[in-house]
Amino acid sequence: MRIIAGTAKGRILKSLRGRALRPTADRVRESLFGVLGRRVAGARFLDLYAGAGTVGLEALSRGAAEATFVESHRPAGRIIEENAQACGFADRSRVIIAPVGRALAILRRQAVRFDLIFADPPYDRGEVGVVLARIGQRLEMLSEGGWLLVQRSRREEPGMCPLDMVKVRSLRYGETIVDVYTRSEEAEEPGVRKQD
Repeated sequence: MRIIAGTAKGRILKSLRGRALRPTADRVRESLFGVLGRRVAGARFLDLYAGAGTVGLEALSRGAAEATFVESHRPAGRIIEENAQACGFADRSRVIIAPVGRALAILRRQAVRFDLIFADPPYDRGEVGVVLARIGQRLEMLSEGGWLLVQRSRREEPGMCPLDMVKVRSLRYGETIVDVYTRSEEAEEPGVRKQD
């Protein structure tokens, strides 16, 4: 695994041996950040189910102001910290080692808001619908104009979209799909295409 672009381009990232973290593939990250474009610069980025932190670290390399990583597995959390340090991003990174539900409750109490929220839950375990519901219940965490991006297997359906959110597009990369959501009221504004 490596950083694809930005200030830490080419930096090799550590991962855990013998653990199926399933990091987001380079080609998926490259396409994803191509779609995000200028939204990344200066953004507050939340990386849920962060694994080794590849997506959040890529965001920092491409100019995100800060990134918060949520990972329940303590050794993986330490790997994120090491990777952030190696890339020179330690001062712009925060790692929360806790299950996603608990971490979101902590962030909500702290009134933290994010411009971009990326979630990569375990495939084919029904977690996609769970994370959508959790963010839907904490919609104030997503800043005005913000995007929620949920990575999933093409075999897994995302389930019902939260009432106050709308899916604006789906990005397909072979067996991987990334669904992009925003607040419902923002989908009516010029330049935001609501998906049928």
